[in-house]
Amino acid sequence: MTAVVFDRPNEFAVRAVPTPRPAPGHVLVRVAASMVCATDRKILEGKFSGTTFPHVPGHEFSGEIVELGAGVAGPPLGTRVGVEVHVGCGSCDRCREGLYNLCLNYGKPETGHAHVGFTVAGGLAQYATVPAAALHVLPANVSLEEGAWTDNLGVALWALERGRLATGERVAVVGPGAIGLCAAQLARALGAAEVVLVGHGERLSRATKFADTIVEDAAPLFGTVDLVVEFAGTADAARDAIKLARRGGRVVLGGATGQGVELSGIDLSTIVRGHLDILGSVANPKRVSGRALTLLADGKIDVRSLTTHQFPLVRFADAWATFIERRDGAIRVMLCPQET
Repeated sequence: MTAVVFDRPNEFAVRAVPTPRPAPGHVLVRVAASMVCATDRKILEGKFSGTTFPHVPGHEFSGEIVELGAGVAGPPLGTRVGVEVHVGCGSCDRCREGLYNLCLNYGKPETGHAHVGFTVAGGLAQYATVPAAALHVLPANVSLEEGAWTDNLGVALWALERGRLATGERVAVVGPGAIGLCAAQLARALGAAEVVLVGHGERLSRATKFADTIVEDAAPLFGTVDLVVEFAGTADAARDAIKLARRGGRVVLGGATGQGVELSGIDLSTIVRGHLDILGSVANPKRVSGRALTLLADGKIDVRSLTTHQFPLVRFADAWATFIERRDGAIRVMLCPQET
């Protein structure tokens, strides 16, 4: 099969590799659509200690089941599935709470842990072996291209659930990237009275239909927002997010998933006297992606317009440059492994 291979930090190739066979508890997925995100750049740069090279990346993908490993009773062959990337060991304290994204046996495949596309091979390939526990059967009216958003939608919805979004609230989303734009739409679907999107750059122009208000300067709105969700990943964005919250409000920080971003310049009394809840949010536990797919199936979310570019897998180099350089306001770049 053809796959993208990260051979070593900052070096990749597209080449033929053996088609994998599903291990016990796994399925073989014929990948139909796969996307790249900023986290893949961190993986390529060698910033994830759990990744070993050479490595097949890809953690935002969908496809059809073509083979079942031992011990897997279903879904049946031909089922269309989206993939979430965290699979816990199932036995540690965090997994028993449903927080398998925080599995205490991270990076230990012998315990059953897998972080698809990070610690094990992912979906930037024609075929991928995936733990059955990572699968979400796609609703009938959700396409395979839309299904590639399964993980992103779960990440965005989990941040809103962490922030206890209530009907009628004013919500601000800081960061107009793919997950931020998913969060803005999900906030509307869950009953927010107003959604404010804060950000910069060409991508902001694509976001007008996803928010009630779009601003580049957050300062005039400081202290007025019930729930703030941040997906920009910078210290400036985190500071703005905290300042946006009203007294007694909630702030969810979800952007800085890699090390090296430090927060300074916040007067702690802003948090203490403001009686703020400041929460971190990572990934998508408790099968939240399934709940997000239901909203997608109900027409509450548009991900098609967020998939701004498509390439066959063999043109990964072009796709990668398009995404990294944000060519033509790229939000998500999709690879189609079965195309030539």
